[in-house]
Amino acid sequence: SRLLKFPDAQGLRPTPERVRQTVFNWLGQDLTGQTCLDLFAGTGVMGFEALSRNAKSVVIVEKTAAVYKAILDNKTMLKADAAQVLNMDALVFLDKNQQLFDVVFLDPPYHQGWLDKVLLQLPKHLSKQGVVYVEAEYALADSDVWQVFKQSKAGNVFYHLIKLCYDNN
Repeated sequence: SRLLKFPDAQGLRPTPERVRQTVFNWLGQDLTGQTCLDLFAGTGVMGFEALSRNAKSVVIVEKTAAVYKAILDNKTMLKADAAQVLNMDALVFLDKNQQLFDVVFLDPPYHQGWLDKVLLQLPKHLSKQGVVYVEAEYALADSDVWQVFKQSKAGNVFYHLIKLCYDNN
């Protein structure tokens, strides 16, 4: 319920509170023991929200320097010691990191092809029961790799929970 401060930055779209409530209803209110990744973090609000719901840890990845600094300031204000905040490119992070995550929050910049690139790399970063929250400018559909099992729309934003198809686990 605390207000986070963040700079004006091109493409920064904080996830509306109504959408966050829906997503955490989908995920279950208690994330005890789960490890989370907030990729293209922006404000970091999804990662911080996960920690407030007892997630074990969250890695918050943000490339834009001013936005990264704001996330660090918010981490300090919130005393979010279980958050690891990284200032780096999302694809570089996925290439270098070997950790498995139970929940991934994914809200890449629109109209730049990030979603397709990231979804190719994400399977090796998901735990067996892992799920991915995706915000996009379009509705996602099932594929050979991913199954959409929850979805909705708020304004021009489509949001989804997806998981790996069982044949790929």
